[in-house]
Amino acid sequence: MHLDIPDIKQEVSTGSLPSRGRVDELVTAAYTRYRNHTAGAVADYIPALADADPNLFGVCVVESAGATHAVGDTDTLFSIQSISKAFVYALVCEAFGHEAVHKRVGVNNTGLPFNSVMAIELNHGHPMNPMVNAGALATTALTPGCTFDEKWEGIRATLSDFAGRELVVDDEVYRSESETNMRNKALARLLQSYGRIDIDPLGVVDIYTRQCSLLVTARDLAVMGATLADAGVNPLTGERVVSARVCRDTLAVLASTGMYEGSGDWLFEIGLPAKSGVSGGIVAVAPGKGAVATFSPPLDSAGNSERGQRVIARLSRALGLNLFASSVQVATR
Repeated sequence: MHLDIPDIKQEVSTGSLPSRGRVDELVTAAYTRYRNHTAGAVADYIPALADADPNLFGVCVVESAGATHAVGDTDTLFSIQSISKAFVYALVCEAFGHEAVHKRVGVNNTGLPFNSVMAIELNHGHPMNPMVNAGALATTALTPGCTFDEKWEGIRATLSDFAGRELVVDDEVYRSESETNMRNKALARLLQSYGRIDIDPLGVVDIYTRQCSLLVTARDLAVMGATLADAGVNPLTGERVVSARVCRDTLAVLASTGMYEGSGDWLFEIGLPAKSGVSGGIVAVAPGKGAVATFSPPLDSAGNSERGQRVIARLSRALGLNLFASSVQVATR
């Protein structure tokens, strides 16, 4: 669908969070409520993730102005996994623009699992959106650079700018995923056959595997999300990472596709753009306000953290983050 939108000044609709002390109280209360929640199972299809401690649990809120609220295991390192898709998508949109990336990758939910081959075939080779593996591979293939080394360094540097610190790869996770990513290799070759990847597909898979193996913390994810909430400026470093338009595009895609086939339920119940990863991380973004990030390895059947979803649902309501919530305004005369 193409809409002829007039080129006029973009106005924004944002609000404010409660006082700093009140946010601290609410974050602590949400953490306490779900600290002993035991549903879900640690991902075991990637051997390096199978030994994750299911008791690890952290919650962090970073406001768009930079204030940070953290409780639990918010400085524990884990691999970013699929959450990287959001920030690589932002990188590619910054480099090539709204229309080009939309045409190549798409923005619509597949309604099928994140690693589905059928979704590609049913849509005539179109990967549909950048938050499933096929779309993420097509997105990674578009990253700027004449060589795979240049592409990789651009990804690592940009995600580091989002986090406000230098990120490094977990070599164990990278090796483990490289030994078990046959399905992603098949997806990449299938996309190549449809003309959606026009460079070496196995090289693309290698870069994608490395980006998923970058080590982050829940605090890092909250800063990365808050950068999207702050129109592309990292609230801790003051550095512009991407443009405000790229943030808008990225958050729109996250709202519709970031939680895989559960994205509709997530948006209906929680009302926030969000992205999850199979190592147990989730980041959710409230434009103009900030971001909530959680880390808890046990996942539901769709690959989303059980504790993380519950905490973010509670904080969305308690902190007034839901994009669709409003109150009655008294008319002035």
